[in-house]
Amino acid sequence: MTDVIDDGGIASPARARIGEAVRARLERNPMVSRIDAPRLEIYGRRDFLNAEECAGLRALIDAGAQPSTLFSGSANADYRTSHSCNLDPWDPLVMIISDRICALTGLPSENGETLQGQRYAVGQEYKPHCDYFPVTANYWPAMRTTGGQRSWTAMIYLSAVEAGGETHFPHCEFMVPPVEGMILLWNNMKPDGAPNPDSLHAARPVERGEKYVVTKWFREKRWGG
Repeated sequence: MTDVIDDGGIASPARARIGEAVRARLERNPMVSRIDAPRLEIYGRRDFLNAEECAGLRALIDAGAQPSTLFSGSANADYRTSHSCNLDPWDPLVMIISDRICALTGLPSENGETLQGQRYAVGQEYKPHCDYFPVTANYWPAMRTTGGQRSWTAMIYLSAVEAGGETHFPHCEFMVPPVEGMILLWNNMKPDGAPNPDSLHAARPVERGEKYVVTKWFREKRWGG
């Protein structure tokens, strides 16, 4: 039986199979720990990057960072106040890190979007949002034909933060503090492949210090970006 053509907002056997495969791979890895969140599949691994790799990525972000925009292309001075940039996919360090994320998750590299770097100074934040695409958004038809929904998110902390800067999952009632070199991975879909509203998350305001992260989003199909 083939999957029905869906609008990205309903259950999907294909996306469910992606979740099952990544879940099984991560749970076989003794270096990876699952975070106790009954309504969200989320995992962490410390020391995914070393100090030199983190410093190299921070330098790339500093060289290219511009005021962040929302996915729709609009700037919002209140909602997302960080600086960000897409990193050069052919940079040797970026290639190494992207390949390492793919090896950890088992997800195909062609489904992965370009690695994006983000920098947060004191007071900067990204208010609650989901990484999957709302099917009511005006950009959904373009996303549907260029890879479909975002299945998994992989985010790596590149710096420790003196205070603040946690990744907050308000529906699940927990926060993850930044730890340099740690990767955080979560499934944006429910087990049945439908978008999971409990994946809602926010970057809490930095109170002291500076926060750097890189994020890689994976689509359900080959990314056409």
